[in-house]
Amino acid sequence: MRASRIHARGRSTPQSRANAPPTVIELGTVSALIVEANPSMRTQLRNMLNMAGITKVQFAVTAGVAVRKLRDARYDLILCEYHIGDGQDGQHLLEDLRHNAVIPLSTLFIMVTGERQYERVVSAAELAPNDYILKPFAADTLHDRIERALVKREAFMPAYQLIELGNVPDAITYCAEAEEKHPQWQLDFLRLRAELHVASGNADEAQKLYERILSTRSVPWARLGLAKALYLQRRYAEAEEILQALVGENELYVDAYDWLSRTREAAGELEAARNVLTNAMALSPHRVGRLRRLGELSIETGDHEAAEKVLAEVVRKGKYSDFRDPEDHVRLLQAQLGRGDTAQAEATIRDLERSMAGLDKTRMCTALSSALVHVKKGETDRAGEALKALMSESDGGQSLSLKLKGELARACFATQLEGEGAQVVLDIMRNAPDERTLATTKNILREAGKTELGEQLAGQINTEIRDLVAEGARKAQDGDFDGAVQFMLTAVRKMPGNTHVLFNATLALLKHIESCGWNERFAEQARNLMERARAQDPGNARLPALTTYYYNLLKKFGIQP
Repeated sequence: MRASRIHARGRSTPQSRANAPPTVIELGTVSALIVEANPSMRTQLRNMLNMAGITKVQFAVTAGVAVRKLRDARYDLILCEYHIGDGQDGQHLLEDLRHNAVIPLSTLFIMVTGERQYERVVSAAELAPNDYILKPFAADTLHDRIERALVKREAFMPAYQLIELGNVPDAITYCAEAEEKHPQWQLDFLRLRAELHVASGNADEAQKLYERILSTRSVPWARLGLAKALYLQRRYAEAEEILQALVGENELYVDAYDWLSRTREAAGELEAARNVLTNAMALSPHRVGRLRRLGELSIETGDHEAAEKVLAEVVRKGKYSDFRDPEDHVRLLQAQLGRGDTAQAEATIRDLERSMAGLDKTRMCTALSSALVHVKKGETDRAGEALKALMSESDGGQSLSLKLKGELARACFATQLEGEGAQVVLDIMRNAPDERTLATTKNILREAGKTELGEQLAGQINTEIRDLVAEGARKAQDGDFDGAVQFMLTAVRKMPGNTHVLFNATLALLKHIESCGWNERFAEQARNLMERARAQDPGNARLPALTTYYYNLLKKFGIQP
């Protein structure tokens, strides 16, 4: 399990700090990174750290520099100014670092801010810093906060290490035991345990824990957690009720806006989902992931003018980001073509080639963008040439997102590349993570006048999956465990995003280990396939049992995870 999905424990209460165990922390061994644009403030913070005994200190003057330094080395502590500059703030940096697994859970993140309202921001954050300090403050205050955070980290370190190893069952067990051993942090361990259940797909257990927390106190993050657990169970109406209440009570609760939008989108209410994100953007305009989704929803709901405005901002921010994606240019181009502005779309292609040069997907995105422009201009032959160039790339467009593969299929049908279009559609359907993706794909075929082909391909895929799973199971039942593994891994190569295939390939690998003995290569493949299945369908009811099966095998063979 990726550590980025789990919240590193936030600020402790006055009572919990009073009860903290007398653990002695040697501050001289602590390494720190100060993220601060202001030179005088950087010097002041470094001097304060030196006075506290922390001498291994480095600086980052921008979020981008911070990301690169953190990728190159591990730090025990990040001390980050809330207002970094260039449309970025410390909260967005923290979310980027955690979501992209740039820093481990054991790295402490302390926010420095002069914003009095930050307490309301952090109380509503899905990913909160370990602590925050309001300016102005004295060196002694900083020393005390860091020391307390390090003491608390020691209590959580066994759980963090298990999470980084992917050993979720044992991490959950440790948290349950630690709730008794460390009563001053009982609520924090409960929160971590609930989040681990959510991340591992065990929404029922997560729901019980969040309801237990809420039976004693109404904390916003527990209500958000409960809504997420209900969402994973597809209980969208109940989740929406909680999320509506949260955003009504605290207009700064942007994470609740995001989940409310996701809930409405899952329920098929795209316009309502877009409206929620529009409100969230007004409150927090810099988070690229939210802007990107708002742009996509604007395209899907036909508001290309709004989509262009939002996606132009995504592209602008992405040029200077360590997490930039060439697909953002294609989304912007879609909005521009939706408005009929081919000249601006061609300018976007030039910018894509220039600003995203050297990235893996740039050539494919450029070819697809060129094909879309030629289709719009009625230049069928030139569009066909661009599509053939894309298909001739080493992966033939396989690394494109499913949404852009849909645009690729549309372009193929528009240029009479019927066979290529059918193959792209087949690939999308084989790897569709949900019913909505399947419905969208069938709509592409309907627009191309190929409704019957959609039903035919859907039936073909269902038969393929059923036959693949049955044949893999038959081989295992006959004792041909090697054959079962090879057969299911071939199926994974054919359908790399299909959750049914991923689950059954994982099962084949684990049954091989159980029956034939420990195999490190197969164990690693099983771990990777489980992670892919979890990413595709985090609420799948089979995930907890499969994860437990894996860790039971580790114990059976005496393997340390």
